[in-house]
Amino acid sequence: MEIIGRKLLAVVVVAAAIVAEFGGSEALELCNMNEDGLTACKPSVTTPNPVDPTPPCCEALSAANLTCLCGYRHSFVLPSLGIDPDLAMALPAKCNLTPPPNC
Repeated sequence: MEIIGRKLLAVVVVAAAIVAEFGGSEALELCNMNEDGLTACKPSVTTPNPVDPTPPCCEALSAANLTCLCGYRHSFVLPSLGIDPDLAMALPAKCNLTPPPNC
């Protein structure tokens, strides 16, 4: 189940990385997570010094459509954006969230 949660967070991280890389004038929203939530999670999934997820990160993740986020779980984009997939997959568990059963 931890692997599933990690894959789910990878989606969140990808969106956060996209926001950081391509932040423009339009607001970004992915699976009910807004740009602020995505950005709040990025420090928890990047190396070399990842930090524990902040309350704003976990709050954003808890409001997200986790089923939607699961649809992005096999993204190859994460490493190319400097995101550690293992850290990304651990984020839901660190936020005390349970991914959807078929994720």
